[in-house]
Amino acid sequence: SIKSNKKIPKELAGYPLYEDFDLALKETKPDAVSINSWPNTHAEYALKAIAANCHVFMEKPLATNIEDAEKVVAAARAKNRKLVLGYILRVHPSWIKFIEVGKTLGKPLVMRLNLNQQSSGTAWHWHKNLIDSLIPIVDCGVHYVDVMCQLTGAKPVRVHGIGAKLWAEADKQNYGHLHVTFDDGSVGWYEAGWGPMMSETAYFVKDVVGPKGAVSIVAGQGASSAKDAEEVSDSADIDRHTKTDALKIHYAQVDGDKNFSKPDEIVSMEDEPGHQELCDREQAFFLRAIREDLDLTEQMDAAVNSLRIVLAAEQSIAEKRTVELA
Repeated sequence: SIKSNKKIPKELAGYPLYEDFDLALKETKPDAVSINSWPNTHAEYALKAIAANCHVFMEKPLATNIEDAEKVVAAARAKNRKLVLGYILRVHPSWIKFIEVGKTLGKPLVMRLNLNQQSSGTAWHWHKNLIDSLIPIVDCGVHYVDVMCQLTGAKPVRVHGIGAKLWAEADKQNYGHLHVTFDDGSVGWYEAGWGPMMSETAYFVKDVVGPKGAVSIVAGQGASSAKDAEEVSDSADIDRHTKTDALKIHYAQVDGDKNFSKPDEIVSMEDEPGHQELCDREQAFFLRAIREDLDLTEQMDAAVNSLRIVLAAEQSIAEKRTVELA
C-alpha cells in the first residue's frame, strides 16, 4: 500500500494519494501524467492517460512489446498530446558531448557499451522486480541502443543476442549481451547483468571507435579520495549510472615514423549534473514541449526503434538465431 509503506517526499505530502489509476484520473482530472511504474504497466497507463486528454511523461520503455508501443505513439498523435520518454542520456551534457565527438570519428563505428549491476539490499528487490517485467538488456538496453542509433545515423539491420539465468529468485534471465549491425557497416554491443553474483570488473564500459580514433567515458577519472573510489565501485548506485567524470579522446593520426602525432585528450566533466538534476531537466523539457508545442516525432520514433532492437535481441536469445530487421 502506497499510503502505509511508501515514504512520500515532503514536497508531495499535501497531495492526494491513490492506489487506483482510473480513479485518480477521474477525480483529479490532470493536464499531465507522469508514469514511473513497472514496465508491464506503461502502455496501459499511457493509453488511459492520453484518452483522458493528458500529456504524458513516461519512463522507458514505452511498452513490453512493439504493438503496444506503436499504439501509445499513435494515440498521442491522434489526440495531439505530448509524449516524452525518460531517455535520460538525451539531456545529459556529457553524453551529448560523447555522441558529438563520436560522430567525428569516421565510419564505420565500433560501439562498446555495458552496465552491469551487483544487487544487494534495496537493489536486490528492485532488480528482481524489474526482471519480472523485462530482462536487463531490454529494460536498460533501450538507452544505449538509442545512443548507438544517434552515433551512426544509420539503419539497424541485424541483431543477435545471448543470455543466461544465474539468479534463481528472478523469473527471467538476469544476464544478456546483444550485438547490432547497421547498414553503414557500423557494429555495436551492449551487455547488462543484474544480481548478487555479478562481477564489478569492467562493469562500466562506454566507448566508440572509428577510423579516426576513439572516445571513451572514463568513470572515476576524477576520484580524489578513498570515498570517491568506493563510490566508483558501487555498480548499483543510480548516480554512477549517468556519471561520466571525464571523456578520453584518442586520435589515430600518426606521423612519418608511425608514432601518434597528437596525444590523447582528457576532457573533465567534474561539474556535470547529478541524477536528480538530470531528472529535473527531463521535466523541464516535458513542460517546454507542452507550452511551446514542440514536435516530438523524432523522439517518439526513436523510442519505438530502440525498443524494436532490444526486443529483437530477446527474440534472438529465445530462438537461438540472428534476427534480421525489416
